[in-house]
Amino acid sequence: MLVDSHCHLDFDALAGDRDGVLARARAAGVGAMLTIGTHRANHQAVREIAESQPDIWCSVGIHPHEADTDSLRADEIVALTKHPKVVAIGETGLDFYYDHSDRTRQAESFRAHCVAGRETGLPVIVHTRNADADTAAILREESGAGALKGVIHCFSATRDFATAALDLGFYISLSGIVTFKNATDIRETAKSVPADRLLVETDAPYLAPVPKRGKTNEPAYVAYTAAAVAALRGIDDAELAAITTANFFRLFDRATPPVGNPTG
Repeated sequence: MLVDSHCHLDFDALAGDRDGVLARARAAGVGAMLTIGTHRANHQAVREIAESQPDIWCSVGIHPHEADTDSLRADEIVALTKHPKVVAIGETGLDFYYDHSDRTRQAESFRAHCVAGRETGLPVIVHTRNADADTAAILREESGAGALKGVIHCFSATRDFATAALDLGFYISLSGIVTFKNATDIRETAKSVPADRLLVETDAPYLAPVPKRGKTNEPAYVAYTAAAVAALRGIDDAELAAITTANFFRLFDRATPPVGNPTG
């Protein structure tokens, strides 16, 4: 069994054929999916998707791209997590590559999500791009204020940043980027992440892995990413699947493994 630990099932590229997307995922061995909240307007949609399927959960949060036009206070985020299908907070973080939102507002939003993570005990899903130092600094400060757990999703940062995140107890989630020809540094990181901190994801509909690169990504394709990571680590696909599935349910501990799954 595989888990797609980060996808966007409400986005238009997948929503038009959601039944087909889910059927192909299950046929590929994907036994659980986490669909992500990115702004206020999509929270109802991701909850409804999660409610409709026993093997799908969701998160609530404000993507850093949305920080100029959308925000949530920590108490508002906490209130949204009361829904039983909500198992995480985010995605949140810093994106200094596109700079779609003011950097100060991104940081304020990021900190609000961390406060909510501490209060609820739910993991925080962190997006970071071209912002390694600032992201690490905020995570250190917020972790210093109390227990905080989470994942660096769609990892595309440096090995030094991976070390900093791991030192704080965070997990590292690898996407299809690890299969790209120019992703040498990320492949090296993929080899060294401790086995008990490793996740895989698609970030669908984005970043389809080789051999599907250039196509609309979907949860079924997490199998290609997982196979690539297994090869890098010198283990077979089944072992990588077992490791990452167990890690998912350990981190997102409000989610329930399917009946009969060995992680349960």
